[in-house]
Order: sequence, then structure tokens, then C-alpha cells
Amino acid sequence: MVYELPKLPYEYDALEPYIDSKTMEIHHDKHHAGYVKKLNAALEKHQELQDKPVEELIKNVNSVSDEVKSAVRNNGGGHLNHSFFWPLLKKDVKPEGEVVNAIKKNFGGLEQFKEQFKNAALGQFGSGWAWLVADPASKKLEIVSTPNQENPLTNGKIPILCVDVWEHAYYLKYQNKRDEYLDNFFKVINWQQVNENFSKVQ
Repeated sequence: MVYELPKLPYEYDALEPYIDSKTMEIHHDKHHAGYVKKLNAALEKHQELQDKPVEELIKNVNSVSDEVKSAVRNNGGGHLNHSFFWPLLKKDVKPEGEVVNAIKKNFGGLEQFKEQFKNAALGQFGSGWAWLVADPASKKLEIVSTPNQENPLTNGKIPILCVDVWEHAYYLKYQNKRDEYLDNFFKVINWQQVNENFSKVQ
């Protein structure tokens, strides 16, 4: 398998004014494409890994050869995280469905969830992600953050929702105002996709 850059499921300007067109173009066409290119290059001499779905690679990254483990964690993680992230973005989708019911049950309400999720994203020092995940055994929802391009799959959690807090995700529009970027992120969550992700842990 040669890993490929997925097409954005919308135009670059589809999330304006909350996420600007130029950021989306650079984020997808340069940053995400770079992870894919470097992942393919890293696996050129590791044919045993080339036919694995990227989810499997990252889930089992700790068993990957030390020679390419860092490249798989960083670039495979970057590819997986972004591929998961793009469909989560859409304007004017009402927060409803089973996942919202579960969020209210787990966190006391949607606003309480947003506050905790935002705090996890703000508290991630440097580059990384904040995630809503499910524990596969208990089905309980949790909020976690990961550094760089690490993914909760490696720790046995199932991703439901995430936000990218690498500076390349917001710096052109928001500069150092990560909090403002996060407030506007909540306006472009595709709750239909979040519900679809949540349905996989039922």
C-alpha cells in the first residue's frame, strides 16, 4: 500500500470566517501532504508494513522496528490525525444525536464539555491535539490531549472528536490567540460525523 493524501471533503473557503481559506490550503496541501510523503519514504525498505492500514500502524506503533518507529509515529500519526480531522469540520451543524446525549451524561452538559475540551487544548504545551475519546471496555467518554502527532489509538482509546492545536492550524488568522481559535472551532464541528464516529463504540 502506498499511502495517499485524501481529498478535502469541501472547498478551502468552506469554513470561513472561522477557519480561513489560506490556512486550509496550506494545512492540507503542504503539511498533511508532507506527512504522507515522509511516511511513504520511511517505509520504502519495510515492505512488511506497507500493506497495513494507517490505523493499524499507529495502534501498534510500539511494536514497529526501532529503525522507523519515530517516522511512523510522527508521519503516520500526522497522516492519520489529519485524515480523521478534516471530516469533523462543517459549518451550521446542530449539536444533537446520541453522542451529544452521551456528552451531557459524562460531562454534565454541552457547555461543561466545551470548557473541559478547550482547557485540554489550551493546556497542551507546544504542538499537539485535544481529543474526545471512548474507552472500548466501559464505553465511557474521556477528554485527553496528545503531543505532536500522537494518537489515542496507541493507548487503546477510540477517537470520537479532535482539534489540531499545532500553530499551522490557526496561526495565519489567529496568531498566538489559541483560545479564540478554539472558541470558533466549536462553530464548525460536524456533529453528524461525530455521531458516526461514536456509533462505532456502541
